[in-house]
Amino acid sequence: MGAAIPALTTAAPFITAGTSLLAAKQAGAVGKYNQDIQNRNALVAEQEAERVEKKLEFDLAKFDDQFRRFQSKTTTNILARGVELSGSGLRILYSNAEQAELEKGIMEYNSKVEQAQKIEQANFARMQGSLARMQARQAQIGYLSQAGTSLLTSGVFDA
Repeated sequence: MGAAIPALTTAAPFITAGTSLLAAKQAGAVGKYNQDIQNRNALVAEQEAERVEKKLEFDLAKFDDQFRRFQSKTTTNILARGVELSGSGLRILYSNAEQAELEKGIMEYNSKVEQAQKIEQANFARMQGSLARMQARQAQIGYLSQAGTSLLTSGVFDA
């Protein structure tokens, strides 16, 4: 039993160094994994921005179709009452068209704001991923330094 203790004392710096090297490798893997997660989050946010843009296109087409039908009904109602399509009847149609353009502008603005928010989320996710990777690298350097210190202070490399 007495021989086991000097062997452990001799092996301890190598065990500590080996453990530190494994920890460094694991820290790198964790950093890479966290960066991959954040890159995926960024991709999802960018896809959501594209979805918002496509939804705007669909909503505008639907709005235009509904507006054309509304204007047709309004024109029909004006003409059915025996009123000429001039004066107040024409002002109603013109007012409807102005209001429609305003509504479309609001839809476009809201869509652009939402798209910008999604792109910003993507950028922030990428920054978080890069930060996670940098923190992992710092941890790796710490573990590698620990391994070197363990070997140097053990006297293994004494001449």
